[in-house]
Amino acid sequence: MLRILHGTTIDFIKYWRHAAIITAAFILVGVGSAIFTGGFPYSIEFTGGTLMQVEFAAAPDVSRMRTTLDAAGIHGAEIATFGSSRQFTIRAQGAAQIAAQAAGAEKVAAQIEAALKQAPGLGEFKVVRYETVGPRVGAELRRGALVAMLISFLVTLVYLAWRFEWRFGLSAVLATAHDIFTTIAFIKLLHLEISLTVVAAILTVIGYSLNDTIIIFDRVRENLHKNRKMSFYDLLNLSVNETLPRSILTHATTLAATVSLLLLAGEVIRPFAWVMSFGIFTGTFSSIYVASPILMWIENKYPRANEARSTATARPRP
Repeated sequence: MLRILHGTTIDFIKYWRHAAIITAAFILVGVGSAIFTGGFPYSIEFTGGTLMQVEFAAAPDVSRMRTTLDAAGIHGAEIATFGSSRQFTIRAQGAAQIAAQAAGAEKVAAQIEAALKQAPGLGEFKVVRYETVGPRVGAELRRGALVAMLISFLVTLVYLAWRFEWRFGLSAVLATAHDIFTTIAFIKLLHLEISLTVVAAILTVIGYSLNDTIIIFDRVRENLHKNRKMSFYDLLNLSVNETLPRSILTHATTLAATVSLLLLAGEVIRPFAWVMSFGIFTGTFSSIYVASPILMWIENKYPRANEARSTATARPRP
């Protein structure tokens, strides 16, 4: 397969406008969905609250569970199946429950468990796990996640500007911003909950996407010295085609691992696998159709003073 892909002459840059329209539409749909549906769903790690996962001996009546919790003073609890009809997650994120955690971290969890035990008709159950996060800790975690992404941007820009030059660094950072926006839109459209696991997946996608972009840019830098008479448009296409076999092999092996997690892993790790699987696609997409066209625009806007590059054979530029 890789031998077949050697020596390809695909004009990738030609379709950058089509790619821009597709990705802009995708982001707008995701952002619009967030605006009209009240934003993004955050896990208790960011909002504060109590989450309890329970497993019943037989499938219970969900409406009876909700009535039982309301009667116990746990109003507005979110009840959702978790992998099977016998397993459920119960989220108590109301103001009263969050305030109760200030008095004792396990108070709400014990209250939920006691209410379910006393309810008639629900049957036997066991508590698989529970998590309790105070509102102050949740706010700190949300702020820390945002700071982590901002720092990753700055470190990336500084490293690439030092490793290559500012043109490459700026192009790579803008392509990474594209990856973050498309991934967030994907999270919203798939109704995934933003948790620490999902944030870790986003940060992993940033690193993965940058790796692919750096591979292409490294080949661009080499070809700049080897093909001084070639137009920058053709040089970009040449560099992408030369790195294509390596990119496909890397993406295929990584995607196989994430799809395996998606199909075989439990519900806890599944959001991570979804985000990573999509991130592999969008990272490859942005390396070719976002980072490369941006780099070409910068080269045309701010030409190199010490290099006279031929434009006579250049194909139409964006």
